[in-house]
Amino acid sequence: MSLELRAVTKSFGALVANDSIDLKVEDGQIHAILGENGAGKSTLMNVVYGLLQPDSGTILVDGKEIKIAGPGDALAAGIGMVHQHFMLIPVFTVAENIVLGHEATNKFGILDLHTAKEEIRRVSKEFNFDIDPDALVENLPVGLQQRVEIIRALIYDAKVLILDEPTAVLTPQETDELLKNMKVLRDKGTSIVFITHKLREVQEAADKITVIRRGKVVGTPPTTATQEELASLMVGRPVSLDVYKKASAAGPVSLSVKNLNVRDVTGRRLVKNVSFDVCSGEILAVAGVQGNGQSELAKAIVGLEEFMDGSIVLDGKDITTWSVHDTLYSGIAYVPEDREHDGLISSFSVAENLILDTFDVPPYAKGPILSPAVVAREAELRVKEFDVRLQSVQDAAASLSGGNKQKVVLARELSRPVKLVVASQPTRGLDVGSIEFVHQRIIAERDSGRAVLIFSTELDEVTDLADRIAVMYRGEIIAMVPATTSREDLGLLMAGVHPEGTHS
Repeated sequence: MSLELRAVTKSFGALVANDSIDLKVEDGQIHAILGENGAGKSTLMNVVYGLLQPDSGTILVDGKEIKIAGPGDALAAGIGMVHQHFMLIPVFTVAENIVLGHEATNKFGILDLHTAKEEIRRVSKEFNFDIDPDALVENLPVGLQQRVEIIRALIYDAKVLILDEPTAVLTPQETDELLKNMKVLRDKGTSIVFITHKLREVQEAADKITVIRRGKVVGTPPTTATQEELASLMVGRPVSLDVYKKASAAGPVSLSVKNLNVRDVTGRRLVKNVSFDVCSGEILAVAGVQGNGQSELAKAIVGLEEFMDGSIVLDGKDITTWSVHDTLYSGIAYVPEDREHDGLISSFSVAENLILDTFDVPPYAKGPILSPAVVAREAELRVKEFDVRLQSVQDAAASLSGGNKQKVVLARELSRPVKLVVASQPTRGLDVGSIEFVHQRIIAERDSGRAVLIFSTELDEVTDLADRIAVMYRGEIIAMVPATTSREDLGLLMAGVHPEGTHS
């Protein structure tokens, strides 16, 4: 089935998110829509799926104009969508999630889950998805949750499948599996709209590429285009994909973690006897597949984990039992992996978010009195320094794109005196331009003499930024290796296999 957009325009006040966009997805094609965060990609697909109504323009399916007033109309027309943030209810089973909104009953008026389960098994078998219909969604890894979303679209006969930033929350292994599944879907006749900003994935999977920049189509480069050419189209300027940094001038130990254990509420150990040091003027990257204790380790260092033992020492002071407030004031900058929930208060203005951990100290406050004029003035300076793109510092943080939200978090954390930067998944979900900026800031922190500890599942990021690499597997640091270690060897270590063939 083909999907065509003609002169589709969508505005939000003075902001034109989609500016007269023309686009055609051919039958049985993977069509990549490439662009920076905030370029208008997701807005355009929300229009196609009926979540937003266009100001003007037409949508055609197989050459016939259709009106899409809501997702029900989109599904009826054969258009399904898998959102970047999954629309699943964690406490429901796979089958219950899939029938939600399409509930059917048997002759006794009882919900008929049996038929849904059979359909799930059929689709799972056809596409080798391996999904248990009775599994609770909250117990599934992120990669399998995404497959549930795809199955839901296919069960309701989607002939055009929209995947909105589908790899943003996936590990490298899950990403490779998704790209394979996309090709299988395409070969079986499904047209796929692949919204992304990741250049390697576009080169690997796309049959056609459309680049959107600031709401407009700026090019349809060939699939043979280089990553540098694609990146330049995305951001409108030459972009260096290489990370340049001088040799580390590591100083004395700044952070020392010894025999750290973190447990969940049931007492199960998520971090097991972890010990390492980070020196001032160096970047230590912790690599690992998501779910191996990295998140808990990062939170423990800033005092966000309740059930822990061992020691955390910053510049000679034991901060193990300190509160989050005291930990931050001790000189730790913290960039959490989930900027939406842990890094920002979405309903607060950008200016307010920039002072979340300094609102009670000069120059923002005099005693108990906050100075709005100073807050606004300093916010303008931070926004300019960190290249945050917005209309006003008084806008709610929720109005920003993902890349700009991350810049706000960085601006807040790096605009005060710090000794240690802890950054967890610092570029997850960001476009190439924002990634370049974040990497430059992280290296600048190292070069200014601060200790930097990053947690990342992106191998390229780990090898580009790190001076040393610690690999985590099942809650333990199983290896400490130099940054020159090959991707292949790092991949093996992340799977718990030493390159020489022995398991950890």
